[in-house]
Amino acid sequence: MANFLIADDHPLFREALIGALRSQFSELSIVESDSLESTIQQIESHDDLDLVLLDLHMPGSGDLYGIIRIREDFPELPVAVISGSDQLDIISKVMGFGAMGFISKSSSSVQIAQAINNILEGDTWLPPGIANQIQALSSDDLNLANRVAKLTPQQYRVLYLLHEGMLNKQIAYELNVTEATIKAHITAIFKKLGINNRTQAVLLAEKLQLEPSVSSHS
Repeated sequence: MANFLIADDHPLFREALIGALRSQFSELSIVESDSLESTIQQIESHDDLDLVLLDLHMPGSGDLYGIIRIREDFPELPVAVISGSDQLDIISKVMGFGAMGFISKSSSSVQIAQAINNILEGDTWLPPGIANQIQALSSDDLNLANRVAKLTPQQYRVLYLLHEGMLNKQIAYELNVTEATIKAHITAIFKKLGINNRTQAVLLAEKLQLEPSVSSHS
């Protein structure tokens, strides 16, 4: 029996992926999540998971933060990123941050099954022809991941909203907390990231966005 978690905020894609997996695996148990928060909850509730199929664009995930957070909190749990953002730079980063594989959302059900089987056997998986093009993470990327891994999901949400240009009172309203709580979060964020001001926070958050000029989720 294979036990998978599909973490994606689009119900139609989750449904399609479940159908593809059931056509390829005879014995299968699947749980679902639609945000980073619910993904972490599902992982904590199911200690028999064999694999997480993780979308990069989910509420709370902030693109690369999701893979960093999950690999930090659950280092023994294999994670495969399944995404429509299949640029080489993105693939290099998610693999460098600890993913066992990168599966394009345009893959066929047979290709997805092949990828998953490889990962379940302890191998990595990349789209055909990509393996020899993967770029090693720079020391700056590794340093960034180590610092960002110290942030709680709520602190990352505050950082993300700082990146969106929100004021403290706007972030407090968005997260339904007091402005004093946001100020405390920002102080903690600056300390954990080794920065001193909002401009530095925005620049750092920018490095985690796969599409910096587009706000995909709040």
